[in-house]
Order: sequence, then C-alpha cells, then structure tokens
Amino acid sequence: MPTLLTNIAKRIRQVYQKAEDFIEEEREFPVSQVFLNATLKRFVTDNVYLLKDLHADLHDDWLRLYATISIKGIYTVLSVDLKLIQMEMNKDIQLIVFEQIGNTEVIEATFPKRWMKIAANCGLFFYQKVLKKDPLGPILEKYNIVKVQDELLHLSLNRWLGKNRSVIDALTKVHINHAELRETELILLGNLNLAAVLSKLSTSKSFDDEDIDDDFSDSRVTPIQQK
Repeated sequence: MPTLLTNIAKRIRQVYQKAEDFIEEEREFPVSQVFLNATLKRFVTDNVYLLKDLHADLHDDWLRLYATISIKGIYTVLSVDLKLIQMEMNKDIQLIVFEQIGNTEVIEATFPKRWMKIAANCGLFFYQKVLKKDPLGPILEKYNIVKVQDELLHLSLNRWLGKNRSVIDALTKVHINHAELRETELILLGNLNLAAVLSKLSTSKSFDDEDIDDDFSDSRVTPIQQK
C-alpha cells in the first residue's frame, strides 16, 4: 500500500512536469487484480485471526469475493458478489463501501460435529429463503470486520492502516476519491497534494526521477498466486 501510493504520487509528478495544468485534474491509476489481492492479504487477512484467505475476482462494475474462514473447529470457504459503492483513502479516512448483490454461497464447509452442520444449513436456509436476507453482513459485523449501514457493508481499514506511518505519509500526498471496477483491474481515481509531494522531494531520495516506474507491480507487497 505505501509503495502503491508512492508510485501514484510519482506518476502525477511526472505528468505535472510535462503539463502543469493537469495537476488539478482527477486522474485514473490502474491496479491489477493480483496486486489488489496481495494487498488484501497483507492488510486484512494477516490482521484478522479468523480469516485464512481473502481474494477477489474483478469484473466490470462488480467483484466476486472469496473468503476462507476458520473458527472454533469450523472451516468454510464462501463466495459473494459485491458492487463497489465508495472508496475513500486519505490520511484521515480509509473506507470501502460495498453493496451485496447476491446471496452468500458456501463452496466448502467442514464441522467438528454433525449437529453443527445441520444447524448451519438450517440457519442459512432460514435467512435466505424465509427472511429473504443474507447472513453475511451480520456475521461480519459480529466479528468487528465490517459495519452494516442501510444494508451496505462498510469496511474501515483505519484500524490497520492508521498505525502504519508509511501508509499515512503516503496518504498525505495522494487522496483517493473513488474507484471503479473493470475486468481484472481496480481503477483508482485521485488527486495529489502537490505541496506535500514537493516537500518530500526536497528531503528524500526515494522520489528520484530514475526511480519513476510506470508499472505499479513494483511493490513491497509480494503478489500472491491468483486463484
């Protein structure tokens, strides 16, 4: 995440040097599906004890999220289709909001006792078929992963990113206003705090022109194998 935002800042600086009037425009920066999943692993999966895996398949205007959960002897692999409603990233707010557009699907599940499996299947059936709701939001909210507001899933990354100085330093330079989903890509839309970047340039060698790389794959986050 810090390297990604730093690279965005470098890219905008490069544009600014070529055409100063572009600096105020909101610009697009593509992030690959593989890089996004590696970032999810580092900043979400590795910080939530019950999550063993979390990755997404990106499509035009929607994504399919896969989660592997292990808790109290129960092991489940779930998938759910989501629409990205909001993404805002700055030094004060790191928020992603999703709308669930499909029921949670159980891909795999093992239980330590047979009655637990029966209870889980009955509970899922009751939620989805009788109540016409989905249990994913309430379950995630119970374990303090998301907050459910107006049937939307609010994922705040501040509890993990807010303590990372390099992330906050990067977010003083780049403000991500929103993002769009495309096939295998997340397109970030953001602006640059030019004063903060130029201040950093005067004291850091990390922004040398020689280091400007058009490919966001240069990152300290090691991409995981795509599933």
